[in-house]
Amino acid sequence: MRVFDFDQAIVREPGHSVVDGIRSDVGAEPNFEGIAAEHRAYVAALRAAGLKVEVLPPLERYPDAIFVEDPALVLPEGAVLLRPGAPTRLGERDEMRSVLTRNFDRVLELENDEYADGGDILVTPEIIFIGMSARTNRAGAAALRAKLSVLGREARTVETPKSVLHFKTAVSLLDQDTIVATKAMAESNIFKGFKIVLIPDGEEAAANLLRVNDAVLVGEGFPRTIDMLTKAGYEVRALPVREIGKLDAGLSCMSLRWRKER
Repeated sequence: MRVFDFDQAIVREPGHSVVDGIRSDVGAEPNFEGIAAEHRAYVAALRAAGLKVEVLPPLERYPDAIFVEDPALVLPEGAVLLRPGAPTRLGERDEMRSVLTRNFDRVLELENDEYADGGDILVTPEIIFIGMSARTNRAGAAALRAKLSVLGREARTVETPKSVLHFKTAVSLLDQDTIVATKAMAESNIFKGFKIVLIPDGEEAAANLLRVNDAVLVGEGFPRTIDMLTKAGYEVRALPVREIGKLDAGLSCMSLRWRKER
């Protein structure tokens, strides 16, 4: 089974408060109707790729709750309830606990002062990379490595380039031995042994694409990336992410994806 072969997904419908979510560009005002439409297109793409998608209700209390990947990590072997590094997002983990216990026999949890965001975690066939960032600290990375060891997975802590918010903002898994990355991430020398496909200059945000079964989901605003991957033989599905992008977000963070163990 490939690590991007999924049949299950969890997403959360955006609440109206999503427009108040964390963002670096305060001048880029997101539009709720646009975010909701983009989210619906995203859910439709997951279903078209063959996944059963559970849609959780909005959490108006937590504007960023649409990004369900940050408070949890899910694998076929079990789940880990994380602790998001942004203080306003800590409550999201409590909202995810019952969802995880309903879907997984084993749910492990990070403890106080251990912070790790799902956006800093890249799962590859042999290694799970945990990127240090403003949202993931050393205690959190160390604790997560220990939890993953319990689940039978090997993890490695690496440094995220200073200019990058989340590790996966700048890198994604394209296939079992290939990653797509920005130039800054590719030059970090983290991914020895992998083939590296560089994102075209000016389209760095396209690095947060999402491989789901045989489909590669990419933001529709990145034509050179789409053309490059299509010519390389990938089944590319372009999705609107204009409004969601205003919240410093991309395609991976809006879902939790896994395959049930057979």
